[in-house]
Amino acid sequence: MRVLVTGAAGFIGRWVVADLLARGHAVRPVDSLVAGDPRNLEELAGDASLEPLIVGDVRDREACLRWADGVDAIAHLAASISVQDSIDDPAETVDNDVMGTLSVLEAARSTGARVLFMSTCMVYDRATEGGIAEGHRTRPASPYAAAKLAGEALTLSYHHAYGLRTSVVRPFNTYGPFQRSVGEGGVVAIFTRRSVGGEPLRIFGDGTQTRDLLYATDCARFVADALLSDAAVGRVLNAGTGVDVSVNELAAAVEPDGSRIVHVEHIHPQSEIPVLRCDPALAKAVLGWEPRVTLAEGLAATRTWMDARLAAGRPVL
Repeated sequence: MRVLVTGAAGFIGRWVVADLLARGHAVRPVDSLVAGDPRNLEELAGDASLEPLIVGDVRDREACLRWADGVDAIAHLAASISVQDSIDDPAETVDNDVMGTLSVLEAARSTGARVLFMSTCMVYDRATEGGIAEGHRTRPASPYAAAKLAGEALTLSYHHAYGLRTSVVRPFNTYGPFQRSVGEGGVVAIFTRRSVGGEPLRIFGDGTQTRDLLYATDCARFVADALLSDAAVGRVLNAGTGVDVSVNELAAAVEPDGSRIVHVEHIHPQSEIPVLRCDPALAKAVLGWEPRVTLAEGLAATRTWMDARLAAGRPVL
C-alpha cells in the first residue's frame, strides 16, 4: 500500500513510518514541523519507499486533498498534544485536532482511503478495579482530551455515514527514543535526560499517579496493525501493557540516587488522571496484538539511545 502519515516527523509518527516501511509499504510523510523535527526521519531517508517529507498543515483542506491522491490508507497522527497549551489556548487545540481531522477525513472520502485516527488514553476516567477497557467511562479533563474525543466521533461518523473504513486507537503512555524531553515531553524522556545530565528529577504532585507505559515500537506496531486490518474498521482499540507504575516508582527506576528526586507543585492538577492502567484484551482479540517490550527493557533502550546521541554531539529535543 501507499500510506499517508500525518505528524510523520513527530515521535510516534517516526516509529509508525519505520514500521510501515519495514512491512514493505510506501510512505508519504507530512508534518507541519511545529512540534515534529525532520531529523527524526534521517535514519529512514535511504529507503526508496519513503517519499520526501511534505511540510504542511492538515487544516489546509486543499492540501489534504493533494496529499491523499493515490494513497490507500491514512494514519492521522498530526495533533496539538500539550495539555497545558490546550488549557491556555483551547481554540488552537480544537482547531488543530478537530478541524484538522475533518480535513483529513474529507480528503479520504474523496479517494476512498482507509483512515486511522490517533486518540489518547487521556480521554478516560481513572481506572478502578482491573484495567481500562474501551467501554470505560470517558472524562475529558482538558480541552486536549475533549478535542480528541471529538476527533474520534468524527472519524467513526465517516464510517457510519459514508462507509469509509475508519478506526480509532487509544495508546497509553508511549515512550522511547526520539521522544521530546523538554516542556511537556514524555515523562520517561524528561526523567532520562535529567538523569543522564546529572540534574534533579522533578515529580509533579505526590508522585502516586500511575501510568501504563508502552514502548515506541510496540505502539507503532499496534497503529500499523489497526490501520491495515479490516477487523479494526469501525472500532475503538486500546493499546497498553496492562501494568501501571507510579511516577515515584518510575523515577526510582530511572535514577537510583534518591536524593536527586524532588517533588514540585503540579502545574495542572485538574487534568491529572490518578490511575491509568490499560486493558489490552480487545486489541489482542481483534488484531492478535500484544506488547513485546518490558518496562525494564524499554527504559534501558531509551537511556542507551540518549547516551549515544549526547556522546555523538547530536541533539536530543
